[in-house]
Amino acid sequence: MARNVLKVKRNVTKNNKVALGNKTAENIIFAHESEKEFVRILDFYRIKWEYEPKTFTLQCDKDGTPKKSLTPDFYLPDLDLFIELTTLNQKLVTKKNGKIKKLKELYPNINIKLFYKKDYNSLLFKYFNR
Repeated sequence: MARNVLKVKRNVTKNNKVALGNKTAENIIFAHESEKEFVRILDFYRIKWEYEPKTFTLQCDKDGTPKKSLTPDFYLPDLDLFIELTTLNQKLVTKKNGKIKKLKELYPNINIKLFYKKDYNSLLFKYFNR
């Protein structure tokens, strides 16, 4: 009988091997330009961040192999908060909402916030009009 154990995996990618003190918007390869802009905002306000540091397993098959998972875009260690941006394709909002709901069910101690396009645009407006 297979054990269905949910796992949190620490991501080890070339992005996460950048020395902690040297992580900037310029030396990380981001999936989308909005993530790079978000980092510039975090850096401006001196908020510590990690890019895609962990993957949360949301569903496994009968053999225990992960079928669904979520890798939030950012982790803000001083706030103990994961951030998922959804600015690229608003059609993915429903799917992301479902994953975040499942994550909260399976990992109730994890703090996560989904930033919608309007939230992101509001942050950009405040940042560029400082």
